[in-house]
Amino acid sequence: MSTTTAHTPDSDEPPDGGPPVRPAPRLIHNETTTEIPVHLLFRDDPDPVSVPLRPAVVARRQGTGEQPRLRRPVMAKPRPAAAVDPSLVERPAGVLPGVAGVAAGLGGVAGGLAATWWAGALPPLVAHALYLPAYAGAGAGFGPAQWAACAGAGALCLFGFGGLARGVTGRAWVLGLFGRYRGTVRRTGLVWINPLLFRRRVDVRLRHWRSEVMPAADGNGVALRVVVLVVWRVRDTARAMLGVEDHETYLRECVEAALARVPVEPAGTARGSVEVAADALTRLVSADAAGIGLEVFSVRPVRVEYAPEVAPAMHRRRIAALDARQRAGMLAGVVDSVEDTVTRLTMRGLVELDDYERKVLVRDLTVAFCSGRAESMP
Repeated sequence: MSTTTAHTPDSDEPPDGGPPVRPAPRLIHNETTTEIPVHLLFRDDPDPVSVPLRPAVVARRQGTGEQPRLRRPVMAKPRPAAAVDPSLVERPAGVLPGVAGVAAGLGGVAGGLAATWWAGALPPLVAHALYLPAYAGAGAGFGPAQWAACAGAGALCLFGFGGLARGVTGRAWVLGLFGRYRGTVRRTGLVWINPLLFRRRVDVRLRHWRSEVMPAADGNGVALRVVVLVVWRVRDTARAMLGVEDHETYLRECVEAALARVPVEPAGTARGSVEVAADALTRLVSADAAGIGLEVFSVRPVRVEYAPEVAPAMHRRRIAALDARQRAGMLAGVVDSVEDTVTRLTMRGLVELDDYERKVLVRDLTVAFCSGRAESMP
């Protein structure tokens, strides 16, 4: 008696004996070859917990065909702007009209004459000219009181006449006392300033400065020699005179630093590029000079030329570029003329041309037009 053993089909084989079915993958391999079950990726979680993710930078692996992932750009720290002491700001100084100084000086002179008359030392002729009566105590001489009166009158005279100053339009004084800023005088005319204060004259008019030849470079890094015209003025006299050692030298250094950062095109290029360079230079120099009280209106290149070491090579290069451009323009004009001539002849029915005759006609017209253009060129 034969016993038949029931064959239990494998889960990977079809029950009808068909071709074997490939088992479904149950694992996923990531870049670090970590095995993750498939059912975990599609698990329905009614209350998912948010997991903070941090951006990761993964470089491209050789031989995998992966695209390189973009790295997060590193932001450069902003360059700190030039600034001086925040408390150093221009403010008006306390001055008096010139009439007060004149009156004080005359008062000192009158006091000195009175003290001399009191001491009996005033000459009779001077007393008679001043209509002064003869002093009863003539010949008494200078005592302590007379000396004190003369000293006070002399000090008043010195302070009165010594503090007189003439204010000029477009000029100002920066005043200081024992190294401390005391204010700025912008008044014009006769004024009285404390003679103990130290005065520094500063020009506050609109000024223009034509620089000497400065090094620069164009967009391709070719060395240039540039002369710029800077229009500027002193806006804050306190910062300009006390914030830096020499504000004119500082302005020159700012212009030279801006030329090192902004490409300048040589003479003969497009007008728009020159204007763009001038705007960029003005913006940079204004930002650098604003911290010391200077107001820059424009920084414009007035002469741009190549450096002596590269001038011959760049001159030949420009001549070759101009020649190539002129030849290209001439060729385009010849082609348009030939096309227009052939089109008019065929459309008006003046000639009947096959392909060979058309090619011959185009060749002859091209040679004729090119010869005529070459003779007319200088």
